[in-house]
Amino acid sequence: METFITGFLLSISLCLDIGIVNVAMIDATLKYGRQAGFWMGFGSCFGDLAYAILALIGMSFLLQFPLVQWLTWLGGGSLLLWLAYKMAREAWRDASAAEGEHPPLPARRQLFTRGLTLAMASPTSILWFAAVGGTLIARATDGSLSSTADFLSGFFLGGLAWSTFIVLVAHHGGQTLGPRFKQGCHLASAVLYLYFAGLVITNGYHALLK
Repeated sequence: METFITGFLLSISLCLDIGIVNVAMIDATLKYGRQAGFWMGFGSCFGDLAYAILALIGMSFLLQFPLVQWLTWLGGGSLLLWLAYKMAREAWRDASAAEGEHPPLPARRQLFTRGLTLAMASPTSILWFAAVGGTLIARATDGSLSSTADFLSGFFLGGLAWSTFIVLVAHHGGQTLGPRFKQGCHLASAVLYLYFAGLVITNGYHALLK
């Protein structure tokens, strides 16, 4: 049980970071409803789980390779810039959209895949696992199959609990405050994405080119 709780709490500590996955879940919930936000969060849980497994087998070793570093910095920075543009465009559309207008709900598989992809591509998640989580996860189990299973189960369920919480909060905020809440979230998301993009690109420049 202790290993399970450790996994659960470590997952929550990762999710507390206001990264691209949390922002995407809020956006999907406001745009398509709770079901869409949940499926995106569900997909992200599997992305985080993949990184947890990599941490157990030595993720820090993989990040020593220059190719992996270049993919992390340039790929992550480009993704964040694109998402910043997308969120700014959505905020502009929110200002002119008719009240009560809702776009069609995407397929569950599409939402799941997007959540998984964002979790795997999130620079903040990669940095968390490389700098903090990797070491803690490697020390959380005794190496046995049962201990590893307990930890990974707790880690997965922690992410699932957080995703459900974020979706419910976003849905309640949208229902209570209306279209202005949605537009404000999109504007805040654009600013956050720009900030993270600048951070990732700057760190990559200093790490790889200086």
